[in-house]
Amino acid sequence: MADAKVIPFDDDRSRAGAQRAPRRRPAPRRAGDPGPVSEVKALPGQQAPEEPPPPRPEPEARAQEARGGEWDRRIAGGLAFLRRRLTGEYEVDDFGYDEELTDQVLMSLLRPVYEKYFRVEVKGVENIPADGGALIVANHSGTLPLDGLMMQVAVHDNHPQGRHLRLLAADLVFMLPVINELARKAGHTLACAEDAERLLERGELVGVMPEGFKGIGKPFSERYKLQRFGRGGFVSTALRTGSPIVPCSIVGAEEIYPMIGNARTLARILGFPYFPITPTFPLLGPLGAVPLPTKWTIQFGEPIPTDGYPPEAAEDPMLMFNLTDQVREQIQHSLYKLLVQRRSVFF
Repeated sequence: MADAKVIPFDDDRSRAGAQRAPRRRPAPRRAGDPGPVSEVKALPGQQAPEEPPPPRPEPEARAQEARGGEWDRRIAGGLAFLRRRLTGEYEVDDFGYDEELTDQVLMSLLRPVYEKYFRVEVKGVENIPADGGALIVANHSGTLPLDGLMMQVAVHDNHPQGRHLRLLAADLVFMLPVINELARKAGHTLACAEDAERLLERGELVGVMPEGFKGIGKPFSERYKLQRFGRGGFVSTALRTGSPIVPCSIVGAEEIYPMIGNARTLARILGFPYFPITPTFPLLGPLGAVPLPTKWTIQFGEPIPTDGYPPEAAEDPMLMFNLTDQVREQIQHSLYKLLVQRRSVFF
């Protein structure tokens, strides 16, 4: 018997291992590792699972996006406004009134003073007609004519139709540089019967303060005591156009510059009707020209109709006197009533 060939056991195992592919050991799984995720396939007859919707933006993110859009609109509007100014593509009427400039610039400058500084409260705005001409007659006070400007903002911002008030101003306003141009742009015009009639016939709201310099320059000791209302020219204008007269009472303006003296000699040299002396001016210089932050109330009374009178009524001096006195008494009565209701000058 031939000798059998002996194959070592180790060689056989190594040859078998060389023929088989090496098997890799799985990597150790870390804590929190979800492991491999296999793709989920739908079974026959079933729909594939829908992908979850993207998360909705948080309220704060939505508010930020809305604010960004608002700023974009404001910037675009401002650039368009500047373009129209530079190219002259804007309209003014024959009085020089620039409605776009008034709404976007002048009102924006006055509104913080109206809302934050004087904190004006408005009553009876429903007594102002929704359309057509009307004459608003108000008391005048405060050393500087800020009451007229605040009344202008009050009408525009509180009337449901956002009507514009065209103020009748004294000659001095149109003699001052810069002030003259701004007054014209804001819709103010000369306090004369012709201009007032033209505006009322166009259906405009016209504001007049018949006390004039007698009211705005009266001493602090006579505050809220109405001065004489001229010769009733505003009543004649209302009768000619058949426009209602709306009395207006303003409380709070008397205390912004308490006028305790009048330097008449200096006023004559400067060409002013008066030169006020207050507890802070001219003692504190320019700082003394800052008005006191009083609390204001503007109340519009019930309109007094004039369309029931015949055309020749505008020439009747007795009727004009009676209507002038009626308007004056109604404003004075409302002033006393508002003063009784007022808690404090500043609150």
